[in-house]
Amino acid sequence: MIHRGVQFTVVATAEPDIWEWRYEFGDQVKTGRTQTRLAALAARRVKSKIDAALRAAKSGATQQGAATRSDLPAASSGR
Repeated sequence: MIHRGVQFTVVATAEPDIWEWRYEFGDQVKTGRTQTRLAALAARRVKSKIDAALRAAKSGATQQGAATRSDLPAASSGR
């Protein structure tokens, strides 16, 4: 499945109500397990994790950009 451009999988395990999930974000592979009876709820939980990773990446890029801009000299007034 794909959520916001990130491919992920959710697979049932041999244990009842346990699902394994996996997604790749950039060069990182994230994996985990979640407990629920419903496959749709397991997928929703993975989508929430993907959303959080996207937010973290976006805020990290914004903070880096702000640090770069603050290193620039102030514009002269031309007087």
